Amino acid sequence: MITPGYARTLAEYNRWMNGKLYAACERLTEAQRKADAGAFFRSIHSTLNHILWGDYMWLGRFTAGTALAKEYPKGSLGADLYDDWGDLKRARATMDGDILAWAGTLDPAWLAADFSWYSGITRSNRTRPAWLLVTHLFNHQTHHRGQVTTLLSQHGIDPGDTDLMLMPLPE
Repeated sequence: MITPGYARTLAEYNRWMNGKLYAACERLTEAQRKADAGAFFRSIHSTLNHILWGDYMWLGRFTAGTALAKEYPKGSLGADLYDDWGDLKRARATMDGDILAWAGTLDPAWLAADFSWYSGITRSNRTRPAWLLVTHLFNHQTHHRGQVTTLLSQHGIDPGDTDLMLMPLPE
């Protein structure tokens, strides 16, 4: 099982890495960001949209019925929620703040409990330990950011250090 502190650390890492990744993507043209590069979600732009989509799905589920609940945009798997780069960047920054705020509310009892949701992907009701699903949230982000760093490297762009151990510690 994970701890609330672990989740907060990964929320900080998520914000740090997204800042670095989006800054690196700024060096590309819109056409380069949106070009089909043969990735699972085609392009850099669509992969970044997918990461945000996953965060919307999970954070929406985790915060439902709480003071942190928000109505996030919905879309189908693989659909771009934001076509405009500026809109996507702003939505990402807002979501990173939302994830940090949510991670700050976690407690061990919630993490240890089972969490149930309806999965549109499997079209079934599912139940798993909350800590496992929180781990999935952060693992999903890291997995797809790795794809984006590969696509950036194909353009000769290095986003810099990506290792958790190299993240500046919060003050």
